[in-house]
Amino acid sequence: MSATDLSLLPLLEASYRLWLGQPLPRPADLPEADVFAWLHERAPYALLAHGSESDPLFCYVNEQALSCFGYPRDEFIGMPSRFSASPKDRDERQRLMEAVGRQGYASGYEGWRVDKAGEAFQIHDGVVWNLVDAQGTRLGQAALFWPDPQRIGQVD
Repeated sequence: MSATDLSLLPLLEASYRLWLGQPLPRPADLPEADVFAWLHERAPYALLAHGSESDPLFCYVNEQALSCFGYPRDEFIGMPSRFSASPKDRDERQRLMEAVGRQGYASGYEGWRVDKAGEAFQIHDGVVWNLVDAQGTRLGQAALFWPDPQRIGQVD
């Protein structure tokens, strides 16, 4: 799965609605025409996705996720998603990805990830879900997490 940044957001949004029965978190008064730009540029939570390759590659990342991971966009897109966790945390991350593959989504996830410099950071209130097209074909997985526990559930 490859596409330009904003072109994947309708798939992320539709799949999130399918599994969780609601839209991705956003301000209540945000005009519908501005939703995807807001998710990409100003969402206070990280939003990212990988494809369905045997070693999945990141295909989408919003600005908050880039800030958390410390990569420029051109290095992050195409990177194996397993590298988002340190070697000691990869087995736990893989178990989560496999459970989501079977169940469709998981929510309330907290765990550790690693930035470009190798520094660990904690993610909070994570949601991971399968990306599926209109025919139900699984195209990959997406994740949303809050980098700051004070911000969990808050959208400005």
